[in-house]
Amino acid sequence: MLPGIRKKVLAGKRISEEDALLLFETDDLFTLGALASHVAGKKNGKKAYFIRNRHINPTNICVNRCKFCAFSRSQGEEGAFELTIDEIIKKIGEGQAGSPAGRRAGGKAAPHASRLTPHCISEVHIVGGLHPDWPFEHYLNMISAIKKHFPKLHIKAFTAVEIDYFSKISGRSINDTLTALKKSGLGSMPGGGAEIFSEDIRNQLCPEKIPGDRWLEVMEAAHRIGIRTNATMLYGHVESLSDRVDHLSRLRSMQDKTMGFQAFIPLAYHPRNTEIEGSYTSGLDDLKTVAVSRIFLDNFAHIKAYWIMLGEKISQLALLFGADDIDGTVIEEKITHSAGALTGEHLTAEQLVNMIQKTGKTAVERDSFYKTVRTCR
Repeated sequence: MLPGIRKKVLAGKRISEEDALLLFETDDLFTLGALASHVAGKKNGKKAYFIRNRHINPTNICVNRCKFCAFSRSQGEEGAFELTIDEIIKKIGEGQAGSPAGRRAGGKAAPHASRLTPHCISEVHIVGGLHPDWPFEHYLNMISAIKKHFPKLHIKAFTAVEIDYFSKISGRSINDTLTALKKSGLGSMPGGGAEIFSEDIRNQLCPEKIPGDRWLEVMEAAHRIGIRTNATMLYGHVESLSDRVDHLSRLRSMQDKTMGFQAFIPLAYHPRNTEIEGSYTSGLDDLKTVAVSRIFLDNFAHIKAYWIMLGEKISQLALLFGADDIDGTVIEEKITHSAGALTGEHLTAEQLVNMIQKTGKTAVERDSFYKTVRTCR
């Protein structure tokens, strides 16, 4: 069946769910990679993107205890933490030498931060646990404070799961919740919390988490008021290949409606310190998942190979299998490392450029909306 699918892809036609399943099942990895690379080239040429960003996790205290999650803690449990807004501002300021917070910290970036971000970060990525005691106003104040101290910094924050929780604790509708956050300075949203949409699999992984349909509903509401988001899929645990295809199909259908997703990010499952345990994904599965995603999600502009989860070498290969983005400098990633990530917690911009260029791609530093900041020669 692969020649028939190949003919569709080269003609620019949409493939079916049955086609996607066959692509997942094929042993012809090189043809699969070539088709995905063809699609990526049509959309983005030889460009491969990265961004200067920083991750902030305000807390790991969470009312949910998902079985696949090694990051969350209960109040009082060893390892539980919660950052104050001032501590968050300080963390961001360490990487922003010219900012008011950076000047208050001593007039220059912290030594480690200056090595990581010689030119200030342009985006902060904020996700965390569902804290049982923090009111919605705390999150509004957090976003407002960041925007006050760093007015040029793009704030990408809060998964659909967090937005749903904010709605519940505040008594506001999803639309009103999102509108309030946007007015406070929220610029876009990450794509976490999607996991796998299948109800059966979700009940095994995270029975306390919102259903897949609710995740999609929150994202649609965000898109309707002009908040762009990413989308993810956590793979390599207890799901089947059919579950993956179903997940991708629901995302494609939503994108047909709203065109609000910026990028799709396949997230490789990490097993350590989780209740469901299991094993790490293979490099072959990682490359197949990136490639099939690129071919199937014809209405997504970008596919990200998240180097934190895939590792640097597989992320490089993924740029030849349909991916066009490897994320960014990241700085202090905690969630995946709690589950046994084998990568470091940061890379410099120079290291990212080197990774990209060694694949033959053109390294492009981007902003949060994929506008070019600079092309690296």
